[in-house]
Amino acid sequence: MSSLRLERITPRNVDAACGLSVRPDQGHLVEPVARSLAEAYAWGEVAWPRLVHDGDELVGFLMGFFHIPWREDTPTDLRSGLWRLNIAAERQGRGYGRFAVLSVAEEARRRGETRIYTTWEPGDDGPEGFYLRLGFRANGERSGGETVGEVDL
Repeated sequence: MSSLRLERITPRNVDAACGLSVRPDQGHLVEPVARSLAEAYAWGEVAWPRLVHDGDELVGFLMGFFHIPWREDTPTDLRSGLWRLNIAAERQGRGYGRFAVLSVAEEARRRGETRIYTTWEPGDDGPEGFYLRLGFRANGERSGGETVGEVDL
């Protein structure tokens, strides 16, 4: 895994990015990459979309967020963290998701953050265990029906 790296989305790789898909049984847990890229476009500099490569092979997609207004009623509550994570169906369980989350944490630290957030769909088939193993803890909040987790950097 020493050849893991992040790559920006470009005209050269956008089709490959949009073709990336999770396992069929996970489709209800995460939005497709194309939806994430549309949100990244709409959110401009707040969104941080990246492809995860192992050597020359595309294995995943992540989208971080930095200084996003978390609640409309509290515009000064700006947060940063992991917005989206899609690891290719045939590449899951190999540490790519962990690399992606740690990459967002590293970028957050570089930007002066001391905590990051993410959300996940609750349920036995959801990714809660993955995030808890990475040190996230549910903080009692909900966002769009999802559990909000946070971890100190």
